[in-house]
Amino acid sequence: MLPVSSPTKPDGKFRKDSFSSTKQKWKFLRRIYKYKHMDFEFAAWQMLYLFIAPKKVYKNFRYQSETKHQWARDDPAFLVLVAAVVVVSSIFYSVILRFKIQFFFLHLLWVVFFDYLIMALLIATAFWYCVNRLMRRPDCPNQWVEWQYSFDVHLNAFFPFLVILHIVQVLLMQGECAFWPVCHICGVSSGLLLLAGAWNSGLLVV
Repeated sequence: MLPVSSPTKPDGKFRKDSFSSTKQKWKFLRRIYKYKHMDFEFAAWQMLYLFIAPKKVYKNFRYQSETKHQWARDDPAFLVLVAAVVVVSSIFYSVILRFKIQFFFLHLLWVVFFDYLIMALLIATAFWYCVNRLMRRPDCPNQWVEWQYSFDVHLNAFFPFLVILHIVQVLLMQGECAFWPVCHICGVSSGLLLLAGAWNSGLLVV
């Protein structure tokens, strides 16, 4: 089911503000600087349940759409926590693999700005456009997916991928020499978990 939002034009084209209302975007961005107003406890709960029960996170989105008439998160706490995990895991990754100092900073900048921010914007925008242009039902012209919701779905899929790739598999690499059969099996299993998580996240979008 697609999130219901403001109606489109009579010719079926999107309004200029269908990307996301300007007021909603600025409100979200302003809250990034107000740490006291962020619910980090709830964001941490979502991070945990993305691993053990991702459907509960989706149900929370659906509940929010019924109470606040908005599918996307209105609290940037999750975005901030994921950014913090990106930085810490990149430092951990670099230390374990013994990167040189100049390569460490290049790796950190690449992961934070390209892997996390730029790719998130590109992937969320691409899927937002495809879903709204190709997957809307002709008899329901008033249904369209919020861009911020598409961005949130990408973050939901990115976080488990980040933890498994930057933390779990790096630790398995360190134990490969002494316990290589176990580490090999766990490494392959973690890769399968990444694929399953990506597939599950894709299903939750629809």
